[in-house]
Parts: sequence; structure tokens; C-alpha cells
Amino acid sequence: MDLLNCAGSVWVRALVLLSLWDSSFGQISYSVSEEAKKGTVVGNIAKDLNLSGQDLESRAFQLVAGPNAKYFEVNLKTGFLLVNDRIDREELCENKQKCVLNIEVMVHNPHKLYRVEMIILDINDNSPVFPRQTFVLDINEHVLPGDRFTVSTARDMDIESNSVKSYKIKPNEYFSLDVQSAGQHSASAELVLQKSLDRERESVIKLVLTAIDGGMLPSTCSLVYLLFDVLV
Repeated sequence: MDLLNCAGSVWVRALVLLSLWDSSFGQISYSVSEEAKKGTVVGNIAKDLNLSGQDLESRAFQLVAGPNAKYFEVNLKTGFLLVNDRIDREELCENKQKCVLNIEVMVHNPHKLYRVEMIILDINDNSPVFPRQTFVLDINEHVLPGDRFTVSTARDMDIESNSVKSYKIKPNEYFSLDVQSAGQHSASAELVLQKSLDRERESVIKLVLTAIDGGMLPSTCSLVYLLFDVLV
């Protein structure tokens, strides 16, 4: 994942959903943003599990080995659950609206196993990308003002508010841009002809289309050039 100038701020929030199924199992849930720095505090897991600082060592509190355990660690002195490794949401949960990593923690004497759900939040750390840098669209010079032409959409690996939110073109005498918003989903756009075309006067029209994503620090760093060959 590229960390461009459009990277969003990293923040953490925790939601405790502690419910004992029986004497051996419980569950707790936290949320943490992707790309949080190593050492970022996710939550006070000892407090949320009603364990004292003394319990952590005397009862051998530990993360259970598993594919997601490497991303987190527990400070046995403070009881804080910390980020331990880089978390890339797009790499772990590509194309999923909700990204969840499940880990387990254990204490002994008596034995208890807790399942911890880690919800990974998206940040704006990817820029929009068009499938190609140049598009060629052939247009008959007899088309009428008001006719519409769909433009290729850009793809953004980020989701919801951080996905593609708008498009713009540099001002020109022939086309305007009509952008259709899709709420939390990526926007789309159409070119609208504003003025009749004249091949003898101008056979090629060059436009620059820019995709703009959302988030606290929107990115506009992807460009595509559109060439229109005006046909008779």
C-alpha cells in the first residue's frame, strides 16, 4: 500500500462487548485503524477482562499463537493491548467492507480463553487509479449539444468515505462534466457536449480528467488524458 500525501490520520476506538458464554470463554471487541504505529494502544484489555495487574503475571496471561497474533502484543505491566506490526487493511481484507482480525488470549489458574475481535478501520492511504493513462473516444461531428458520453471510472482501494467521490475536468469550450454521487460508494461521471463540433476547425480535442477521493486529506493525484477524434 502506498502511503502518499493523501494518507489520513490514524485513530483508535474501542468497544467492549464482553459476554461470558460459560466459565471458559468470553469475547471482547476493539477497533483500530490500519497503519497505526507500532506501540499504539488499542485498549486496556486487562481492565476490560476484569483482571488485575497481578493477575497478568501470576495467571500467565498470553496471546494464543495464530495467524493474526503477530499484529498485537500485551504489556504485562500496564495491561494495555498494543499494535505490534504493520496492519494493511487492503492487503488483509481486499474488497471486503468490514475487515476483522480474530485473536485469542488466555489466562490460567483457572483456565479461561477469550476471543478478541479486532475491527480494522480504513484510512485514506491510496490514490485513485485509472485503468489506463490515455483514452481515445471517436465522436461523430454531427452529435448534438446535450449528448452524453460515459467516461471510464477510477478505482480506489480505499472504501466508503475514502473512495472516489468526484471528478473534474479542466475548463474547455466543448464539454462539461456531470458527476453522479453514490453516497458511500464511488462516484461516476459523464461528459456532456456543450457546443457543436466542427472537424475542419478542430479534429482532436484533448481533455484532462481528474479523480478525487474522500477522507480528511483528499487525493487528486491521478490524471487521465482523453483524446477525441472528431469523425465526419
